[in-house]
Amino acid sequence: MSSYKNLIAYKKAFELALKIHAVSRQFPVDEKYSLTDLIRRSSRSVCANLSEANSRRKYKDYFISKLHDCLSENGETEVWLDFSLSFNYILPVEHAELIALNVEVGKLLNFMINNSDKFL
Repeated sequence: MSSYKNLIAYKKAFELALKIHAVSRQFPVDEKYSLTDLIRRSSRSVCANLSEANSRRKYKDYFISKLHDCLSENGETEVWLDFSLSFNYILPVEHAELIALNVEVGKLLNFMINNSDKFL
């Protein structure tokens, strides 16, 4: 069985989650149970859903459904990144770097959805 950890989408999503964790450590304490928690959860959820999708590769519809869950979480992460920038919690250069990686993850997930037979 092929490991989800070998998927480029997983590697990029994991990298993004780690970078988000690092920058969110600077968020104000009063954001601990709101924005900090939300952005960390959504970015990590992409990785977790990829793992779950991979474990169900023999069921095409389920596999694609979990990839769509990944896309949803990735989209949510983008929203939280935009809020982080708007609240001046991250610098524009950090935002641009994180958004670029977020977009790349989205493209990889879309590729997996549109070419699911290659991953089954």
